[in-house]
Amino acid sequence: MARKQRAGRLARLSRRGVVSFFGSAVDPDGFLDDVISGLSQPQKALPPKYLYDAEGSRLFERICRLREYYPTRTELALTRRHLREIVRFAGERCELIEYGSGASVKTRMLIEHLRPSRYVPVEISEAALRDAATRLGREFPWLDIAAVVGDFSRPLKLPSRGARKTRRVAYFPGSTIGNLSPSEAEGFLRMTRAQVGASGAMLVGVDLKKDPNVLHAAYNDAKGVTAAFNLNLLARINRELGGDFDLRRFRHYAFYNASLGRVEMHLVSLVRQNVRVGHSRFQFDAGETIHTENSCKYSVDEFRALAAEAGFKGARVWRDRRGLFSLHGLTANE
Repeated sequence: MARKQRAGRLARLSRRGVVSFFGSAVDPDGFLDDVISGLSQPQKALPPKYLYDAEGSRLFERICRLREYYPTRTELALTRRHLREIVRFAGERCELIEYGSGASVKTRMLIEHLRPSRYVPVEISEAALRDAATRLGREFPWLDIAAVVGDFSRPLKLPSRGARKTRRVAYFPGSTIGNLSPSEAEGFLRMTRAQVGASGAMLVGVDLKKDPNVLHAAYNDAKGVTAAFNLNLLARINRELGGDFDLRRFRHYAFYNASLGRVEMHLVSLVRQNVRVGHSRFQFDAGETIHTENSCKYSVDEFRALAAEAGFKGARVWRDRRGLFSLHGLTANE
């Protein structure tokens, strides 16, 4: 009942029908449950989605501007260079759905040129979603925005299209799909295929396999911003869940796992210690890690094969000249 009331409250907070907010099934106790479950595993782990609270999002924006971190600027340049082709692929006046919309920087270019019939940003952080959607509503007053507070890593209900017959196109930039394991990514793509329907499509950013030295530098920047981003997860647990992590006793550690084709991000306990979260206590040995994030890297053929298993056909792919990053245009298989 509480979720239905919250959803109704969000839906009513609209600005003359241009910007509407909808609530999805975000479990208010999910953070605590996931932390307790993750820290209870033999290999302690925490879901990467919890890295992105307000402070984590601010730090990630700094990461995106770092010299070592190539994905953001490469994808942005790639989108600019091939914008006309991307627009032709997606189709003007489509309904554009963006998962994990964040600040919607690259999306502005698509909105301006696609002029979608409706934009549906999906974001787990209500505050971030409201800020981004309101700014876009002011910037594009003609745009119908149906903003959804929801967790796209789980089954997600989107607002009905009603009488609209426009094509649905999902947009998932930033190589965020790499945070999912291949099996999780396939499940996510299957969900997206069901949401866009038989005539739908998807644009998804995918980080390519490359020199491990380039990857190491991207996730271990000289200024320590990525380290602060990773450690902020422990600070968030302290703030929101009553944890007592001493951040001075943990260190950021990221490396490329070539056998699994992914960068792994961990927090290493520097000493033997006990930590409390809520009513639970956890023991750490010196050198024991909390696995906080994966960033899977794919070849073009590997990702196309994964998408095919989920019901998508690899129709287009755009790559930068250095072979660092790719943007895939997927169409739904009949």
